[in-house]
Amino acid sequence: MNLSELAALVARGESEHLEFKSSTGSLGDGVKTACAMLNSPLPGYVFFGVGNRGEIRGQDVSTRTLEDIATPALPAVDTVPLESGRAVVVIAVSGGTGLYRYDGRPYHRVGPTTSVMPSDLYDRRVIERLHHVRRWENEPAHEDVTIADLDEEEIRRTLANAISLGRLTPPVESDVESILRGLELIRDDRLLNAAVALYGKSPWLAIYYPQLMVRLARFRGVNRLADFDDNRQEWGHAFETLRRAERFLREHVPIAGRVLPDNWIREDRPRYPPRATREALANAICHRDYIEGGGSVTVAVYDDHLEITNPGSLHFGLTPEALARPHRSHPWNPLIAGAFYRSGIIERWGTGTINILQWCDENSSPHPTWELQPATVVINFLPAREFDEKQSRSTDSGQVTGQVAVQILGYLSEPRRGSDIQRLLGLRHRETFLNNYLRPLIRDGYVAMTIPDKPRSRLQRYVLTDKGRSWLAHNTST
Repeated sequence: MNLSELAALVARGESEHLEFKSSTGSLGDGVKTACAMLNSPLPGYVFFGVGNRGEIRGQDVSTRTLEDIATPALPAVDTVPLESGRAVVVIAVSGGTGLYRYDGRPYHRVGPTTSVMPSDLYDRRVIERLHHVRRWENEPAHEDVTIADLDEEEIRRTLANAISLGRLTPPVESDVESILRGLELIRDDRLLNAAVALYGKSPWLAIYYPQLMVRLARFRGVNRLADFDDNRQEWGHAFETLRRAERFLREHVPIAGRVLPDNWIREDRPRYPPRATREALANAICHRDYIEGGGSVTVAVYDDHLEITNPGSLHFGLTPEALARPHRSHPWNPLIAGAFYRSGIIERWGTGTINILQWCDENSSPHPTWELQPATVVINFLPAREFDEKQSRSTDSGQVTGQVAVQILGYLSEPRRGSDIQRLLGLRHRETFLNNYLRPLIRDGYVAMTIPDKPRSRLQRYVLTDKGRSWLAHNTST
């Protein structure tokens, strides 16, 4: 490093990657900072002979000075001579993901400040260093678990999808055990935890694997202090819980629709884009921390946003900000992620969050945000923008389109109770049925109440209007 390069760096000011010390009299503090930079993935510099405000003063440097600084962990010690005869001592730190200590303590850097690394962060770093050889998913499953406790149909579906997508070559042997070996879910003739997480089916497995659960809730408000409209806890393997979460969102996420005035083609806009929420769910299942038995992926639908959370944290230096940009992906559960990839549920690692942003753009939805909460990663989706009424011939809300409308209107050949219509559709939740199905048909004039001045009457029935009969005849004619 020469003087002009030094001056250019100093002009940036102190930061996470630059530290100024007036002299090696503060050697201890400087080495703590170098230790913190060694525990960071990015390179940095510690300058001795530079004041706090960036004054390049230098100091007297002797052979003894350099000997006091040089250690095996800090080999890159250099000096930059000044015209005054003094020099600035430079410690160049390459950065990494190590666990370096100084005087028995690990340090980390937050902005321009060096401090002792918190114990939870240190523990996470230890786990990350051991990740490639030891993690929950590649530990042997409980000794009582056998292949008979796994979902054979799902295992074979994974194989079929993987072959059709070109992500797995057809195996010589196609029995279930051979398929599991091909997916690296058996080691030393023992099933791994990943096999149970992906395919565990027997109900008794919940005793040893309670974390294989998804929690689903619809709140009547904007936070968890509100009452529930719907609250479920679904236990099952990864593929099944993904399907159940998707089904829950279909029940509780309305779809706005309009007919374009130029060509009468209907355009639908879900409140939250299903491809994006599915990708977020799949990511949560692949990257979550399975160690804690009480942990689970959660889906919470509020009046003004949708929240998907998974237990764990971001690892290997990944930040919420980085998720919105192309980034290198290092799956926390590569065996589970690998099975999802072969099945076609996720694409190349590292592209999922970028796809989420793209699908939100296509749906006229705001970009979601990721945030870290204690032992939890949260993604928040905001509702899609409303249609411009001036550009629509008609605007419908809800999910009453196509065959669903035919099914409901065809059933109303005679007056029917609301509960009978709900039962016909197989919906569990009444508010979902009313908001997404029945009320849009009433509002748009296809269905009428027999007692309109008493909408909550126990004698209330629902009948077709002339508009409803005309629509039904047009859409069921051959």
